Amino acid sequence: MVSTRPVPEQLPTDLFGRRERDRAVRVLDAVATARLKWTTIVNRREVGTPERDRRQALVVTDRRIEARDQDVVSLRLEAPDRGELPRWRPGAHLDLELPSGRLRQYSLCGDPADRHGYRIAVRRIPEGGGGSVEVHDHVTPGTPLVVRGPRNAFPFAVPGYGSPSTRVHFVAGGIGITPILPMARLARRLGLDWSMVYTGRSRDTIPFLDEIAGFGTGVTIRTDDEHGLPDAAALLPGVDATTAVYCCGPTPMTTAVAAALRDRRVELHSERFSPPPIVDGHPFEIEIASTGEVFDVAADRSALDAILERRPDRPYSCRQGFCRTCKVRILAGEPEHRESVLTAAEHAAGEMLVCVSRAEGGRLVLDL
Repeated sequence: MVSTRPVPEQLPTDLFGRRERDRAVRVLDAVATARLKWTTIVNRREVGTPERDRRQALVVTDRRIEARDQDVVSLRLEAPDRGELPRWRPGAHLDLELPSGRLRQYSLCGDPADRHGYRIAVRRIPEGGGGSVEVHDHVTPGTPLVVRGPRNAFPFAVPGYGSPSTRVHFVAGGIGITPILPMARLARRLGLDWSMVYTGRSRDTIPFLDEIAGFGTGVTIRTDDEHGLPDAAALLPGVDATTAVYCCGPTPMTTAVAAALRDRRVELHSERFSPPPIVDGHPFEIEIASTGEVFDVAADRSALDAILERRPDRPYSCRQGFCRTCKVRILAGEPEHRESVLTAAEHAAGEMLVCVSRAEGGRLVLDL
């Protein structure tokens, strides 16, 4: 149990990331963090294998606007020879190498039965480091891309097979619909007892509305401008101990759902699209070995944030300690590892993920 303090039913006003996260939700976020750590431990062997890190050259064959405000586009990716692609299961994502060299992760939101094409969807986030803007402005049909994966950090366990529950409820917030779509499609295909609440700021901002309309009456669409901010009861109708909940969206939403369920013995699976808050951090220093430059990392900031201010070309992707993109080598100093994906041998070799790991204090000398 994370906390015994009562949790308000009303979700925070920054549900879709419009304000800074309240410090009060940081403890509750540990629930989602624990789930992520469990997944990375289970998949640790897969992540490091050549099979999972294989790079595939693909080409964009279709590009569509999926939200009426044009801030979400989907891309269809195929092999240049139109051959079959590696299989994947609902919840999987691709590591996408953009033409600029940026590496970003995007959930697969197409049909796993389609062996000749992958579909991803990208929301434009002007302040998000440039990856989504590059996709929107420069990636068009005919653009060659390289992907790694598919990988799955958010697997769907079918009730009766990989889950003790008898029914499924999905909660999606905005672009968080992307990994949920294949899950709902499979649940429908298998004839499972399932339902979904899909929420966002307005109907103009949430993607795949026409596609979701074909899923039937089990889907409830709630928007802030029509219904106001949803409370826990609105997001989790009919959820009881027989239900497995799959939730994806902004961190305040996933955290609030976890808080509402933590005392109800409900199976919860969640994925978030933003970095976790830093808990119990200590200030420390970073020294770049090649230049001797030294700078501070505040207690509430990540090492990656501080590095990007001086080296904006440094690669990163998930910001959650899963994808390994931001791995660096420590030449001196004692790190505080806050991820579960690197092996003991990698730790011993001085490897560190700067998106989540840090130091208790003192100075880390990094090979950048």
